[in-house]
Amino acid sequence: MRLSQMLFVTLRDDPADAEIPSHKLLLRAGYIRRIGSGIYAYLPLMWRVLQKVSQIVREEMNATGAQECLLPQLQPADLWKESGRWDTYTKAEGIMFSLVDRREQQLGLGPTHEEVITTVARDMIRSYRQLPLHLYQLQTKFRDEIRPRFGLMRGREFIMKDGYSFHADEESLKKTYQDMYKAYSNMLRRSGLAFRAVEADSGAIGGSGSTEFMVLADAGEDEVLYTEDGKYAANVEKAVSVPEKAKISNFINFEKRETQGTDTIEKLCQFLKCSPTVVVKNILYQTVYDNGLTVLVLVNIRGDQEVNEVKLQNELTKLARKFFAKAIIAFSIPTSETIATWATKSLPLGYIAPDISDDYIAGSKQVNSKFVRLVDQTAVELKNFVTGANESGFHVVGANWGEQFKLPELTVDIRKAKAGDRSLHDSNQTLQTARGIEAGHIFQLGTKYSEAMGATYTNEQGEEKPLIMGCYGVGVSRLAQSAVEQSYDKDGIIWPVAIAPYHAIVTIPNIKDAQQIAVAEQLYTELNKAGVETLLDDRDERAGVKFKDADLIGIPFRIVTGRAITNGKVEVVKRANRESQEIPIEEVVNTLQQWVKEAIER
Repeated sequence: MRLSQMLFVTLRDDPADAEIPSHKLLLRAGYIRRIGSGIYAYLPLMWRVLQKVSQIVREEMNATGAQECLLPQLQPADLWKESGRWDTYTKAEGIMFSLVDRREQQLGLGPTHEEVITTVARDMIRSYRQLPLHLYQLQTKFRDEIRPRFGLMRGREFIMKDGYSFHADEESLKKTYQDMYKAYSNMLRRSGLAFRAVEADSGAIGGSGSTEFMVLADAGEDEVLYTEDGKYAANVEKAVSVPEKAKISNFINFEKRETQGTDTIEKLCQFLKCSPTVVVKNILYQTVYDNGLTVLVLVNIRGDQEVNEVKLQNELTKLARKFFAKAIIAFSIPTSETIATWATKSLPLGYIAPDISDDYIAGSKQVNSKFVRLVDQTAVELKNFVTGANESGFHVVGANWGEQFKLPELTVDIRKAKAGDRSLHDSNQTLQTARGIEAGHIFQLGTKYSEAMGATYTNEQGEEKPLIMGCYGVGVSRLAQSAVEQSYDKDGIIWPVAIAPYHAIVTIPNIKDAQQIAVAEQLYTELNKAGVETLLDDRDERAGVKFKDADLIGIPFRIVTGRAITNGKVEVVKRANRESQEIPIEEVVNTLQQWVKEAIER
């Protein structure tokens, strides 16, 4: 392709609304164009990158025996109501675009396709002889992000590969899951990315186990915790660890103390001259279930620990049936203004004790009449601890479970693991931290959707059983931007060769020089014929402008038909390390072929 004929416009300055380097560079280099909030046009260079990523994804999926299909983007609400996720996606998380057609029927634009594929399976799979079956698609998805940001990282429209497998037993599911683990690792490796596979929370998709594939980058939204021995890695939402041991409490006798102005753990510990590890802090949460019931949750946890709210919500989801509900649609720490609307008497915020009375909410018509009480394992182990006294300006010291306070019946692990904690598998290993961008996620769904939607098969004994399912997703457009976030410098993008829009760019410094033009045209034609995808910068621009643009768009190899051609050579520059060398013109094609091959196979 000749740049003079291409839709190619670069920007000198960073766009004002771009926040992270990859977003800025893709806009500046003319890869994408913002059309609306979270909505982007993929311009010719970007589309070539996306096609290359898609091809790698297809090759790895097809190698496992998966079959490509295409599912509808427009989905009837009734399917989502069957699975029980309509309210979760349209109200709780609010990420589904929903609409009503001219026949007054509710529809949604697909953020994911579990319901659609389960409907297909329900209608078409009858016998165990048809199993296992694995279908996948590359499709545009839609999510109504409340705050679209970071370009293609968190947009409202994006390209994704999602696949779904169906099985007769767990053993078959686990085999496909391992096949996908290998395939996804291959996809990222072949795309030239540094990544880490980590244990993850299944979230709204559901299922018994899942793995995220994180592209390592400083701008990653997710925190990954891992051990140096390579035996453990998890998203912080899922991570577990051994916390630091609690200090021995200095408070031997139980007593109530005045502690005015100590409504935070830091202030309290400074006032009492104690370690936060001897404090039981009590945190109030408000949960709204899909049946409209509001439930107040009191969490007891050690003072130096933070609540992992994903783990907490998972525990509260388990309790949904107790309240005749299926799912959580709202979850938050209530503000004092919110509390005032349902508390029947003034709560001593900042000084709440583990035994706060249900009387504070028993008379309210807006919330459940009793607190749900959960205690984290870190708080269970404490002796002679410090905690609130249920009176503003007062705490108690030297308290114990089973003496001054009844231990809650529900003991849970809801603490947030953090860097520096000891690992569970080896106490000599401590957790390290890194930032990551989630590019892929695989799930063992089990029978969550098949049971809800009546998707069954007949086994060898003639019994009707629910299909066992797996789900596997790769963000194609997100992966492409992740590559930029991982590899760039002050001058622009540094694409991995395998997914670069072009392998090489031939730059003519002076288009008025007939010899430069002739050599450039020759190399441009021969390189493309040899399979080295090549751009020709034949624009009537200054050499400096052309060099800057080549660096900005990140083409792996730049060939310059400059002064060296008088010696029968051209300058070849590697974008990744700026290594420059002069190569005889007749050796350029073979050299570039070899470099491209080595880079792709690496």
